Amino acid sequence: MVEVKWTEQSIEDINNIAEFISKDSVKYARLQVNIFFETCKILEQFPNAGRIVPETGKVNIRELIVGSYRIIYQIVTPGLIDVLTVHHSHRILKISSIRRKK
Repeated sequence: MVEVKWTEQSIEDINNIAEFISKDSVKYARLQVNIFFETCKILEQFPNAGRIVPETGKVNIRELIVGSYRIIYQIVTPGLIDVLTVHHSHRILKISSIRRKK
């Protein structure tokens, strides 16, 4: 089984998304956060489930699409995945935002 770690950036992204959604509905903000975490559980068994991020072309940088969001992750080793960022798909993705923080 693969360990899925959430980077500080990805947690900050989720908090920002939840804060924005909660202006209209706390219930839906919580629901969206749960969906992000539940969706990534598939990576524990299937680390290559996401598609390669087109902006990078690197086989170890992949994404899962969840509604209007891109959960971008890096396969660090065969036993470790880092979730790098959660990004709204209508916004331009800066390559610097998906670099792994050490």
